[in-house]
Amino acid sequence: MLRRTVITLLALALTLVGTTTSTTPRASADVGITAVTITYNDSRAAEFVDAVAQGVAIWNSSVTNVRIVRAAPGTRADVTVIADDGWPRATLGPVRPGGSGTVWMGRQAVNDGYAVVRIAAHEFGHTLGLPDRKPGPCSSLMSGSSAGVSCTNPNPNAAEISGVQSNYRSAARLADTGKVVVG
Repeated sequence: MLRRTVITLLALALTLVGTTTSTTPRASADVGITAVTITYNDSRAAEFVDAVAQGVAIWNSSVTNVRIVRAAPGTRADVTVIADDGWPRATLGPVRPGGSGTVWMGRQAVNDGYAVVRIAAHEFGHTLGLPDRKPGPCSSLMSGSSAGVSCTNPNPNAAEISGVQSNYRSAARLADTGKVVVG
């Protein structure tokens, strides 16, 4: 009986190892945690659609327990992205599935010379629960505009990644969110 159980578990483990693939680099995974899926609607993002997609891709390649995906047309999204003429801003999260948040991609900062992809990644950092860290160096995504217009770094640092992982650790464990979770 014990031998049969061990063989069955070994076969299952080999099957899982053989079917696991990864197409994007990931931060160190939290074992046993699935990712919470947060959706966004970029239909009002105007000229910022591509920058938003790049900012989202940066977060998706940096964290493991939350995924940000574009909402299917006609479906409700957790985050709405809006282009406007003001300064970029976002509602402070962490946005949970079924919750709501807004990212405003303000043209004022772009006109002043700030990097558009950095703006998008920074504002999505807010929806994921990260506050501004001003003043701050260019190596800190959440330092935002305090890093200056010459800063084009769109990537979160280790502390920012850890903050998002922590914000979504308990949410990722919830099975009753009503949203699809991915492994």
